[in-house]
Amino acid sequence: MQNAIAAVLVSLFYLSAAAMAQNSDPAIPLPNYPTLARHAQTFEEFVPAGWRLESQKAGDLNGDGRADAVLVLRGSDPRNVIDARGQGGPQAVDTNPRILAVVLANAAAGYDLALENHTLIARTDDPSAQDPLDPNGVQAGGVDIKRGTLQVTLGYFGGDMGRKVYTFRFQSGHFALIGYDSLDVQRSSGAMEQVSVNYATHRMKHSTGSISDDANKAAWTSLPGKPLLTMEQVGDGLDFEPSPN
Repeated sequence: MQNAIAAVLVSLFYLSAAAMAQNSDPAIPLPNYPTLARHAQTFEEFVPAGWRLESQKAGDLNGDGRADAVLVLRGSDPRNVIDARGQGGPQAVDTNPRILAVVLANAAAGYDLALENHTLIARTDDPSAQDPLDPNGVQAGGVDIKRGTLQVTLGYFGGDMGRKVYTFRFQSGHFALIGYDSLDVQRSSGAMEQVSVNYATHRMKHSTGSISDDANKAAWTSLPGKPLLTMEQVGDGLDFEPSPN
């Protein structure tokens, strides 16, 4: 009996911690992610009620010569737009969550849903932090399709500033991480760190230096041959760190 009670208490603890991690401000409603349509004729038909199409980029992602697209969908619940002036932020901070979706063009002139991700572009509710997808931020972010790959850039500006760039390739029905590049600058000291990983060749470059000079030190590491991570396995893009092991 005591073991059963302990198990329940542990479960409640982890559920509470997960809820707090998703929503640090109790005044902001918890995110409610809808299920997207599996097939549609237009991009707009993938946008569920209460959401909007924030951005889109077109390009061939599966090599069939048709123009696919990456869509960034964002909630439009006015309850998630908070007045942060009491916290030193702006009057209106949009904390609505995002969905990163990829739709592949089909032979019937429509599109099939290939990806629906809620975690890579994490919801932000810190009024002092930069929106990671802000194209006009100190460290600009955004999504793009380049040379047949999906590229997601997340910028951040706070105690430190920098960006993380993820490159995914569509294979075996998933978007696999084949490249990772990051830049981090400590605003107080100017110390700079850069990491570049090519998961296809199993090589990682780690550079350190300072924004005040060009004398950077670089070291290369060989990575073990492991299966490529999927976007779902990467998780929160701002929290992810590549492992040399």
